[in-house]
Amino acid sequence: MLWSKTFIPTLKETPEGAEVPSHVLMVRAGLINQVMAGAYTYLPLGLRALKKAERIVRQEMDAAGAVELLMPSLSPITLWEQTGRKEAFGDVLIQVALKRQNRKVTAVLGPTHEEIVTDLVAHQISSYRQLPITLYQISTKFRNEERPRFGVLRTSEFLMKDAYSFDVSLQGLNRSYQAMYGAYCRIFDRCGLNYIPVEAESGPIGGDASHEFMVPAGNGEDKIAHCRACGYAANLERAEIGARAPEDHLPEPEPVERVPTPGSSTIEQVSKLLGCRPRDMIKTLIYVADGKPVAVLIRGDREANENKIRRALGAKEVALAEPAVIEQVTGAPVGFAGPVGLKQPIPVWADYDVQYMTRAVTGANEADLHLRGVSVGRDFRPDRFADLRCAADGDPCPRCSAILRLRPCIEVGHVFKLGTKYSVALSANYAGEDETLHPIIMGCYGIGVNRILAALIETTHDENGILWPVSLAPYEVVVVPVNAAHPESVTVAQSLHDELGRAGVDVLLDDRDVRAGVKFKDADLIGFPLRVVVGERGLQKGEVEIKWRWEASAERIPVQDAATRIAQWITEERETGSRFRASRADAEG
Repeated sequence: MLWSKTFIPTLKETPEGAEVPSHVLMVRAGLINQVMAGAYTYLPLGLRALKKAERIVRQEMDAAGAVELLMPSLSPITLWEQTGRKEAFGDVLIQVALKRQNRKVTAVLGPTHEEIVTDLVAHQISSYRQLPITLYQISTKFRNEERPRFGVLRTSEFLMKDAYSFDVSLQGLNRSYQAMYGAYCRIFDRCGLNYIPVEAESGPIGGDASHEFMVPAGNGEDKIAHCRACGYAANLERAEIGARAPEDHLPEPEPVERVPTPGSSTIEQVSKLLGCRPRDMIKTLIYVADGKPVAVLIRGDREANENKIRRALGAKEVALAEPAVIEQVTGAPVGFAGPVGLKQPIPVWADYDVQYMTRAVTGANEADLHLRGVSVGRDFRPDRFADLRCAADGDPCPRCSAILRLRPCIEVGHVFKLGTKYSVALSANYAGEDETLHPIIMGCYGIGVNRILAALIETTHDENGILWPVSLAPYEVVVVPVNAAHPESVTVAQSLHDELGRAGVDVLLDDRDVRAGVKFKDADLIGFPLRVVVGERGLQKGEVEIKWRWEASAERIPVQDAATRIAQWITEERETGSRFRASRADAEG
């Protein structure tokens, strides 16, 4: 391909509105162009990279035994009503009103395809003999993002690989899950991503039944708790906290004092009024778990984790109680509840941090009143202690003696055990050997294909531009004749371009009649893995200059065997990615 015959609109300056490196560089390097907030055109270079990521995903999904299909973006609203996700998605779900034969039909632009694929299986699979099967597609998804931002990291329209497994047993689901987990690791390895599989919230089924694949990045919108010592990693919904020891010198208990706190109902207001630290306060949160109220105690400087609370209580559903319920069980309005003297006897669960508090401030279960000097064990005894809060930076690791660090990340994939939620709602059943009907057991597995590119660029770039691995680069090699007016340089460059093309290398010839410096800057900005420079001085010695994008220095090789050697290097790097990975390891450490 000749540069002059394709479309590569590079920019020198940072585009307006671009906030993070991946957005800046994708626009400047001519990969994407914004149409509106959350919607982008993929220009030729961007599309080539996107297609390469798509090809890697497809190859590994096929190798793992998944079967590809393509489902429509439009689906009837009734499917979403049957599963309850019309309300769950809310405004994020894009609904389209269609007029057909004088009647109104409401359709949905699919944000994901659980409903559509389950409905398909419900109509086409009826026997255990047809299972297991895993179906997948790579297609465009639509979500009405309220705040599209960060380029292609958060958009209203995006390319996603979504897969769905269908099994007759939990053992079968586990096998399907592991097959997808392994495929994901191979996909992200081949894409050159520095990723971490992290434990994620799984819902009521399957225990450790969900993993997210995260790429650590300074501008990542998600956070994980990560122990560098042992490798434990989990998202903040899931992250466990290790054993918590008391402070070296716990203060001696003091008599309980009733303190007026008019109009002060928040941790910030009360701590400021009473001159205490938030960590010296106990938050008493009233939840309703499967229809029954329960009190949950959290230290004032920590945040409750509803997923942990749900698991600890063994409940299917947990939600904060309504103000009327709070007043009924505590005798006080919201903001003044406390564990001492509750109006109704309800279960009291406390986070482990609470167990060592000897001079705590709590609500007094009366309006505009708090208690100071509350001591756990003397003034009240929780029914149970458990890990009920969100992990924080510096917390002890639950697996070893080290500490957890919170790291911002970009999520690029998620594997999840669904169970029978959708198969029950949409009547996707199979007849077992005994001819009895059973709901099919499902798993779902998603990859944001656009996010692979954005995460890679976000984490592998330098001051000059993008650093592509060979596996994803729009072109693997760029051939640059220094002087477009020098006949021999142009002839040799064209010959190298043609030979590399015949050898199966993705090669671009920069045939523009511009200064060499402009060509070199564009090549670095776009990030072609290997640059081949053909210059008059080098040709006088029978040489061309080659330089890997991520290496500081160039080297010279003979013209006569340049195409053969370059093709061999590219083939090796395509298969192993060893040069790219070694360069990233050096850069990181």
